[in-house]
Amino acid sequence: MDDRNVFGGELEPCGTDPLTGFYRDGCCTTGPQDSGSHTICAVVTAEFLEHQRRIGNDLITPAPRHGFPGLVPGDRWCVTAANWLRAHRDGAAAYVVMASTHARALEIVPLEALAEHAVDVPRRRRTFRGLKSRRRTGAVAAQPPPRTDGFSIASLKPSTLA
Repeated sequence: MDDRNVFGGELEPCGTDPLTGFYRDGCCTTGPQDSGSHTICAVVTAEFLEHQRRIGNDLITPAPRHGFPGLVPGDRWCVTAANWLRAHRDGAAAYVVMASTHARALEIVPLEALAEHAVDVPRRRRTFRGLKSRRRTGAVAAQPPPRTDGFSIASLKPSTLA
């Protein structure tokens, strides 16, 4: 599969500070070696990071020998589709950058679940036409849901938005 995003367009970079991606190329590209499907470009929150720690996926503690700097709220990071879905179901999902989320994520996570937390949802719903999804119900949120952990999009570091 080409590196396409969930909209069917070219996969956009997720983040370079810190450098993310299974292949540490700044994108949520995937391939046969990526058994975890690191395909969702997440803007992590304190709530999401704590959830991941609780389920045994510590994204906070640096692991330099693996090229992992440790994350802080506001960082953009390619996370596994299964762990993001678990956080979604547990009410702790991170925000999602849809244009930087690989289309292969849709094999695990319904499009509507991603769209509920999207920070780059297009204004026109027709952008979603033709995309395969497990469910076709529910409205696409134009704004991310309100957070209870004190995080706001306005507080993001400028380098994470580039």
